[in-house]
Amino acid sequence: MAEKTDVPSIAVLGSINMDLVATTDRRPVPGETVLGTGFAMVPGGKGSNQAIAAQRAGGAVQFLGAVGDDVFAAELRRALTDSGVGVERLRTVDGPSGVAAIVVDGGGENSIIVVGGANTRVTELTEADLAVIAAADILLCQLEIPLDTVAAAARHARANGTTVLLNPSPVQHLPAELWANVDVAVVNSGEAEQLGADLDPVAHVVVTRGADGAVYRDPDGNQLSQPSPRVEVVDTTGAGDTFTGALAAAWHHGPEWALTWAGAAGALATTKLGASTSIPTEEEISAALSTR
Repeated sequence: MAEKTDVPSIAVLGSINMDLVATTDRRPVPGETVLGTGFAMVPGGKGSNQAIAAQRAGGAVQFLGAVGDDVFAAELRRALTDSGVGVERLRTVDGPSGVAAIVVDGGGENSIIVVGGANTRVTELTEADLAVIAAADILLCQLEIPLDTVAAAARHARANGTTVLLNPSPVQHLPAELWANVDVAVVNSGEAEQLGADLDPVAHVVVTRGADGAVYRDPDGNQLSQPSPRVEVVDTTGAGDTFTGALAAAWHHGPEWALTWAGAAGALATTKLGASTSIPTEEEISAALSTR
């Protein structure tokens, strides 16, 4: 494991998208048209969301990924830099940036379609990318970029003593070698059910359960449950990413505190519309915990 510091260095390898968010009283069924109540364009993508969340929650983050050469690229890059995330390893490629079409209903639940765009072009890691991963305390990955790239990053991280935290979403079959290089897996309850025994070799597993909080399983099979703070939900988009990023930022304090910290961050993220725009700061998380 990498040496722990008060401000952990976190390399986030993942996706960055422009979220096109439509709000409506209820989501349409197949073949139906419904009237919307609002629309917003919000920078998102699991990688970018988790990077911003980790930075705002107390980490020092470098983002590794790609944007296109379209009208969204500058705003996507600015969303990271405005939050303090390092973008020296954010490359620009020909073609469109990633986008996500999101429908949010009156209860705050959402449906999402992701079109990878530039994210699908992150097919190799440069020497500079590998150096950032090797120097980090934590490598944080998801599965919205090519799987071979994630596997290569995890392998390099393990070889250099960097803790590997994987959010295996969207769920898919993963090679045993990748699981063998994962130190911490963060999944929601549906993903945990789909992955089943695939999670058994992972030393630390965190299962999020929405409003019901999260459950942590340690290397010896012991479990710890952490309730979620009660909030008025506006939009659940990005709440899981916020939880994961905050967990990475607090992991060096131990799983119990990391779960508490991440749970408060994830709950706060549901109180505002959008993904990156709803991610709380370190001060906001601390304030929420102080009132419990």
